[in-house]
Amino acid sequence: MFGIGDFARLGLVSVRMLRHYDAIGLLRPAHVDPVTGYRSYQAAQLSRLNRIVALKDLGFTLEQVRVILDDKVGTDELHGMVRLRRAELAERISADLARLRGVEARLRSIEREGGMAADEVVLKRVSPLLVGELDAVAASYEPGDVGPVIQPLYTELLARLETAGVTLAGPGVAFYLPEQDGAVRVHAAVPVTGDAVDARCVGAGVDVVTLPGIETAATIIHHGSMDGVGTTFQTLAHWIEAHDYRALSLAREVYLHCPDDPDDWVTELQIEVTRA
Repeated sequence: MFGIGDFARLGLVSVRMLRHYDAIGLLRPAHVDPVTGYRSYQAAQLSRLNRIVALKDLGFTLEQVRVILDDKVGTDELHGMVRLRRAELAERISADLARLRGVEARLRSIEREGGMAADEVVLKRVSPLLVGELDAVAASYEPGDVGPVIQPLYTELLARLETAGVTLAGPGVAFYLPEQDGAVRVHAAVPVTGDAVDARCVGAGVDVVTLPGIETAATIIHHGSMDGVGTTFQTLAHWIEAHDYRALSLAREVYLHCPDDPDDWVTELQIEVTRA
Protein backbone atom coordinates (compact mmCIF):
# COMPACT_ATOMS: atom_id res chain seq x y z
CA MET A 1 0.00 0.00 0.00
CA PHE A 2 0.96 3.64 -0.39
CA GLY A 3 0.97 6.48 2.07
CA ILE A 4 -1.24 9.44 1.23
CA GLY A 5 1.68 11.51 -0.08
CA ASP A 6 2.93 8.78 -2.43
CA PHE A 7 -0.59 7.99 -3.60
CA ALA A 8 -1.26 11.70 -4.30
CA ARG A 9 1.89 11.90 -6.42
CA LEU A 10 0.99 8.76 -8.35
CA GLY A 11 -2.52 10.05 -8.94
CA LEU A 12 -1.33 13.56 -9.88
CA VAL A 13 -3.52 15.20 -7.25
CA SER A 14 -2.88 17.02 -4.00
CA VAL A 15 -2.93 15.52 -0.53
CA ARG A 16 -5.52 18.12 0.41
CA MET A 17 -7.79 16.85 -2.36
CA LEU A 18 -7.47 13.25 -1.17
CA ARG A 19 -8.35 14.30 2.38
CA HIS A 20 -11.41 16.12 1.05
CA TYR A 21 -12.54 13.09 -0.97
CA ASP A 22 -12.15 10.99 2.15
CA ALA A 23 -14.14 13.45 4.26
CA ILE A 24 -17.12 13.39 1.87
CA GLY A 25 -16.96 9.63 1.35
CA LEU A 26 -16.01 9.79 -2.31
CA LEU A 27 -12.66 7.97 -2.01
CA ARG A 28 -11.96 6.28 1.31
CA PRO A 29 -8.42 5.07 2.13
CA ALA A 30 -7.90 1.32 1.98
CA HIS A 31 -6.66 1.47 5.57
CA VAL A 32 -6.54 4.05 8.35
CA ASP A 33 -4.24 3.44 11.31
CA PRO A 34 -6.48 3.60 14.40
CA VAL A 35 -3.72 5.12 16.49
CA THR A 36 -2.06 7.63 14.19
CA GLY A 37 -4.90 8.22 11.72
CA TYR A 38 -2.37 7.60 8.95
CA ARG A 39 -4.13 6.91 5.62
CA SER A 40 -2.96 4.19 3.23
CA TYR A 41 -4.17 3.50 -0.32
CA GLN A 42 -3.96 0.59 -2.75
CA ALA A 43 -2.85 0.90 -6.38
CA ALA A 44 -6.26 -0.35 -7.52
CA GLN A 45 -7.82 2.81 -6.07
CA LEU A 46 -6.12 4.89 -8.75
CA SER A 47 -8.86 3.69 -11.11
CA ARG A 48 -11.56 5.33 -9.00
CA LEU A 49 -9.42 8.44 -8.52
CA ASN A 50 -8.95 8.80 -12.29
CA ARG A 51 -12.70 8.60 -12.79
CA ILE A 52 -13.36 11.17 -10.08
CA VAL A 53 -10.92 13.70 -11.54
CA ALA A 54 -12.10 13.12 -15.13
CA LEU A 55 -15.77 13.57 -14.24
CA LYS A 56 -15.03 16.63 -12.09
CA ASP A 57 -13.07 18.23 -14.93
CA LEU A 58 -16.01 17.55 -17.23
CA GLY A 59 -18.03 19.90 -15.05
CA PHE A 60 -19.94 17.48 -12.83
CA THR A 61 -20.40 18.30 -9.16
CA LEU A 62 -18.86 15.91 -6.65
CA GLU A 63 -22.33 14.69 -5.70
CA GLN A 64 -23.03 13.94 -9.38
CA VAL A 65 -19.66 12.19 -9.58
CA ARG A 66 -20.67 9.97 -6.65
CA VAL A 67 -23.92 8.98 -8.38
CA ILE A 68 -22.14 8.24 -11.67
CA LEU A 69 -19.50 6.10 -9.95
CA ASP A 70 -22.13 4.23 -7.94
CA ASP A 71 -23.79 3.38 -11.29
CA LYS A 72 -20.45 1.91 -12.40
CA VAL A 73 -20.02 4.00 -15.55
CA GLY A 74 -17.71 2.25 -18.01
CA THR A 75 -14.86 3.57 -20.16
CA ASP A 76 -17.01 3.82 -23.30
CA GLU A 77 -19.54 5.97 -21.46
CA LEU A 78 -16.77 8.19 -20.13
CA HIS A 79 -15.46 8.67 -23.66
CA GLY A 80 -18.98 9.63 -24.71
CA MET A 81 -19.14 12.22 -21.94
CA VAL A 82 -15.80 13.63 -23.08
CA ARG A 83 -17.04 13.96 -26.67
CA LEU A 84 -20.20 15.68 -25.49
CA ARG A 85 -18.24 18.04 -23.26
CA ARG A 86 -15.83 18.84 -26.11
CA ALA A 87 -18.76 19.77 -28.34
CA GLU A 88 -20.28 21.96 -25.61
CA LEU A 89 -16.98 23.76 -25.05
CA ALA A 90 -16.49 24.31 -28.79
CA GLU A 91 -19.98 25.79 -29.02
CA ARG A 92 -19.32 28.04 -26.02
CA ILE A 93 -16.00 29.24 -27.47
CA SER A 94 -17.70 29.98 -30.78
CA ALA A 95 -20.43 31.96 -29.01
CA ASP A 96 -17.87 33.90 -26.95
CA LEU A 97 -15.88 34.77 -30.07
CA ALA A 98 -19.07 35.92 -31.79
CA ARG A 99 -19.85 38.18 -28.83
CA LEU A 100 -16.35 39.64 -28.98
CA ARG A 101 -16.77 40.34 -32.69
CA GLY A 102 -20.07 42.04 -31.87
CA VAL A 103 -18.41 44.24 -29.24
CA GLU A 104 -15.66 45.18 -31.70
CA ALA A 105 -18.27 46.08 -34.30
CA ARG A 106 -20.10 48.27 -31.78
CA LEU A 107 -16.84 50.02 -30.95
CA ARG A 108 -16.26 50.73 -34.64
CA SER A 109 -19.75 52.23 -34.81
CA ILE A 110 -18.92 54.46 -31.85
CA GLU A 111 -15.66 55.55 -33.49
CA ARG A 112 -17.49 56.55 -36.67
CA GLU A 113 -20.13 58.65 -34.89
CA GLY A 114 -20.20 62.16 -36.31
CA GLY A 115 -18.17 61.19 -39.36
CA MET A 116 -20.77 59.38 -41.44
CA ALA A 117 -21.09 60.31 -45.10
CA ALA A 118 -24.68 60.99 -46.17
CA ASP A 119 -23.86 60.45 -49.85
CA GLU A 120 -23.31 56.74 -49.14
CA VAL A 121 -27.10 56.23 -49.16
CA VAL A 122 -29.01 55.90 -52.44
CA LEU A 123 -32.79 56.09 -52.76
CA LYS A 124 -34.14 53.81 -55.49
CA ARG A 125 -36.91 51.51 -56.67
CA VAL A 126 -36.36 47.75 -56.37
CA SER A 127 -38.07 45.50 -58.92
CA PRO A 128 -39.90 42.24 -58.03
CA LEU A 129 -37.63 39.21 -58.13
CA LEU A 130 -38.26 35.51 -58.72
CA VAL A 131 -36.26 33.56 -56.14
CA GLY A 132 -35.71 30.07 -54.86
CA GLU A 133 -35.56 30.06 -51.07
CA LEU A 134 -35.31 28.18 -47.80
CA ASP A 135 -36.26 29.67 -44.44
CA ALA A 136 -35.83 29.07 -40.72
CA VAL A 137 -36.37 30.98 -37.47
CA ALA A 138 -33.62 32.85 -35.59
CA ALA A 139 -34.01 33.84 -31.96
CA SER A 140 -33.49 37.52 -32.78
CA TYR A 141 -32.32 39.91 -35.48
CA GLU A 142 -28.89 40.20 -33.88
CA PRO A 143 -25.96 39.02 -36.07
CA GLY A 144 -25.01 36.46 -33.42
CA ASP A 145 -28.40 34.78 -33.80
CA VAL A 146 -28.88 35.29 -37.53
CA GLY A 147 -25.42 34.12 -38.68
CA PRO A 148 -25.67 30.50 -37.42
CA VAL A 149 -29.08 30.20 -39.08
CA ILE A 150 -28.55 31.86 -42.46
CA GLN A 151 -25.18 30.31 -43.29
CA PRO A 152 -26.40 26.68 -43.19
CA LEU A 153 -29.54 27.74 -45.07
CA TYR A 154 -27.49 29.08 -47.97
CA THR A 155 -25.22 26.04 -47.99
CA GLU A 156 -28.25 23.77 -48.22
CA LEU A 157 -30.10 25.97 -50.72
CA LEU A 158 -27.21 26.17 -53.18
CA ALA A 159 -26.55 22.44 -52.89
CA ARG A 160 -30.19 21.61 -53.66
CA LEU A 161 -30.36 23.98 -56.62
CA GLU A 162 -27.12 22.64 -58.05
CA THR A 163 -28.37 19.07 -57.71
CA ALA A 164 -31.62 20.05 -59.43
CA GLY A 165 -29.73 21.78 -62.25
CA VAL A 166 -31.47 25.10 -61.62
CA THR A 167 -29.85 28.19 -63.18
CA LEU A 168 -29.10 31.08 -60.83
CA ALA A 169 -29.94 34.52 -62.17
CA GLY A 170 -28.18 36.86 -59.75
CA PRO A 171 -26.61 37.32 -56.31
CA GLY A 172 -28.19 35.96 -53.16
CA VAL A 173 -30.86 37.98 -51.35
CA ALA A 174 -31.69 37.52 -47.68
CA PHE A 175 -34.84 38.97 -46.18
CA TYR A 176 -36.40 38.80 -42.76
CA LEU A 177 -39.93 38.76 -41.35
CA PRO A 178 -40.62 39.43 -37.68
CA GLU A 179 -42.07 36.63 -35.55
CA GLN A 180 -43.36 36.69 -31.98
CA ASP A 181 -41.14 37.39 -28.97
CA GLY A 182 -38.47 39.18 -31.00
CA ALA A 183 -37.65 36.20 -33.22
CA VAL A 184 -37.30 36.58 -36.99
CA ARG A 185 -37.94 34.24 -39.88
CA VAL A 186 -34.78 34.18 -41.96
CA HIS A 187 -35.24 33.71 -45.71
CA ALA A 188 -32.15 32.69 -47.69
CA ALA A 189 -32.93 33.26 -51.37
CA VAL A 190 -31.26 33.39 -54.78
CA PRO A 191 -32.76 34.71 -58.03
CA VAL A 192 -33.69 32.00 -60.52
CA THR A 193 -34.76 31.98 -64.16
CA GLY A 194 -38.39 31.48 -65.12
CA ASP A 195 -37.92 27.88 -66.17
CA ALA A 196 -36.94 26.98 -62.60
CA VAL A 197 -40.62 26.84 -61.56
CA ASP A 198 -41.02 23.18 -62.36
CA ALA A 199 -40.64 19.72 -60.93
CA ARG A 200 -36.89 20.19 -60.44
CA CYS A 201 -37.38 22.75 -57.65
CA VAL A 202 -40.27 20.83 -56.12
CA GLY A 203 -38.19 17.69 -56.11
CA ALA A 204 -35.26 19.54 -54.53
CA GLY A 205 -37.46 20.90 -51.74
CA VAL A 206 -36.89 24.54 -52.69
CA ASP A 207 -39.72 27.09 -52.58
CA VAL A 208 -39.91 29.38 -55.61
CA VAL A 209 -41.63 32.70 -54.84
CA THR A 210 -41.79 36.22 -56.21
CA LEU A 211 -40.11 38.63 -53.83
CA PRO A 212 -42.24 41.81 -53.98
CA GLY A 213 -40.66 44.97 -55.33
CA ILE A 214 -39.97 48.01 -53.16
CA GLU A 215 -41.31 51.32 -54.42
CA THR A 216 -38.87 53.38 -52.36
CA ALA A 217 -35.80 51.77 -50.81
CA ALA A 218 -32.99 53.48 -48.92
CA THR A 219 -29.90 51.50 -49.89
CA ILE A 220 -26.28 51.46 -48.82
CA ILE A 221 -23.25 49.30 -49.60
CA HIS A 222 -21.63 47.45 -46.70
CA HIS A 223 -18.03 46.31 -47.09
CA GLY A 224 -16.73 43.43 -45.02
CA SER A 225 -18.10 40.73 -42.75
CA MET A 226 -21.72 40.95 -41.66
CA ASP A 227 -20.43 40.88 -38.07
CA GLY A 228 -19.66 44.58 -38.56
CA VAL A 229 -22.89 45.54 -40.31
CA GLY A 230 -24.03 47.62 -37.33
CA THR A 231 -21.82 50.53 -38.39
CA THR A 232 -23.42 50.60 -41.85
CA PHE A 233 -26.90 50.37 -40.36
CA GLN A 234 -26.03 53.35 -38.19
CA THR A 235 -25.18 55.40 -41.27
CA LEU A 236 -28.44 54.33 -42.89
CA ALA A 237 -30.47 55.21 -39.79
CA HIS A 238 -28.98 58.72 -39.65
CA TRP A 239 -29.80 59.26 -43.32
CA ILE A 240 -33.40 58.04 -42.96
CA GLU A 241 -34.01 60.33 -40.00
CA ALA A 242 -32.23 63.35 -41.50
CA HIS A 243 -34.27 63.11 -44.72
CA ASP A 244 -37.62 62.78 -42.95
CA TYR A 245 -38.29 59.15 -43.82
CA ARG A 246 -39.32 56.20 -41.70
CA ALA A 247 -38.51 52.52 -42.18
CA LEU A 248 -41.30 50.09 -43.09
CA SER A 249 -39.46 46.78 -42.89
CA LEU A 250 -36.35 44.94 -41.85
CA ALA A 251 -33.49 45.27 -44.32
CA ARG A 252 -32.94 43.05 -47.30
CA GLU A 253 -29.35 41.98 -47.89
CA VAL A 254 -28.09 41.56 -51.46
CA TYR A 255 -24.78 39.70 -51.48
CA LEU A 256 -23.01 41.36 -54.39
CA HIS A 257 -19.60 39.77 -53.81
CA CYS A 258 -18.93 36.88 -51.42
CA PRO A 259 -15.38 35.45 -51.69
CA ASP A 260 -14.02 32.97 -49.16
CA ASP A 261 -12.80 35.73 -46.83
CA PRO A 262 -15.85 37.47 -45.23
CA ASP A 263 -13.77 40.62 -44.75
CA ASP A 264 -13.86 41.08 -48.54
CA TRP A 265 -17.63 40.73 -48.85
CA VAL A 266 -19.71 43.46 -50.53
CA THR A 267 -23.36 43.60 -49.49
CA GLU A 268 -26.15 46.02 -50.38
CA LEU A 269 -28.65 46.78 -47.62
CA GLN A 270 -32.15 47.77 -48.73
CA ILE A 271 -34.79 49.17 -46.37
CA GLU A 272 -38.27 50.09 -47.57
CA VAL A 273 -39.05 53.67 -46.49
CA THR A 274 -41.82 56.22 -46.74
CA ARG A 275 -42.14 59.87 -45.81
CA ALA A 276 -42.50 60.28 -42.08
